[in-house]
Amino acid sequence: MPQAFVLVNAEVGSENEALKQLRTIEQVKEAYMVYGVYDIVAKVEAETMDKLKAIISSKVRRLNKVRSTLTMIVIE
Repeated sequence: MPQAFVLVNAEVGSENEALKQLRTIEQVKEAYMVYGVYDIVAKVEAETMDKLKAIISSKVRRLNKVRSTLTMIVIE
């Protein structure tokens, strides 16, 4: 099953809200707030690679409090 780790930068002060929104997406299997350059790390799974890409671009990246993302697609 295709998987990706998505590193998320949220709007300043909205990290908790962005995390809550991410966790409502069915394909987001895990999501954690972290310290560092990014605010949140999310593990996303989908049935196909095309669906994975669509979920990240149409659901994750378009969340109201998400400012930017970096996606790392798992190859093994």
